[in-house]
Amino acid sequence: MPHRLTPPAVVDFEDEFIAGVKNIFEEMIVFNRLLGLKISEVTPTRVKARIDMRNELVGHYAYNRIHGGVISASLDALGGLAVMAAIGARHMDESPQQRLQRFAKLGTIDLRIDYLRPGIGEWFELRAEVLRLGSRVATTRMEFLGADGKLLSTGSAAYIVS
Repeated sequence: MPHRLTPPAVVDFEDEFIAGVKNIFEEMIVFNRLLGLKISEVTPTRVKARIDMRNELVGHYAYNRIHGGVISASLDALGGLAVMAAIGARHMDESPQQRLQRFAKLGTIDLRIDYLRPGIGEWFELRAEVLRLGSRVATTRMEFLGADGKLLSTGSAAYIVS
């Protein structure tokens, strides 16, 4: 029988923490702003975001398909966001500001993206979850979906957290 992780305790993030995470992710990480990433959900175990298709993101002009680099970069960013949320949930004894400062050490170690279908649509949803949050490394799984809910790409990544 496979080993099951114990589900984390239910944590409600403070409005100040959520606002801080959104500010860091959507505004202070300028590349995320360039991609047009917008957070739609942040919980300790799962994060969601959205990208609206724009002409600047086209990778294949004949099909108006989103560039694979946009998919890769956005899934990497969302995996990092999932780790930020998991770290925030782990340290609820600290103030929201103290937890937000922990994110400065976060960095990608390894990233794998599988492109399953062409990314064609008016907008895209991204989802990510943390599979394991260790003291030094976190691992994540990510999904890139079309507006119709079809899975277009998947990703997995490892991040340094200390």
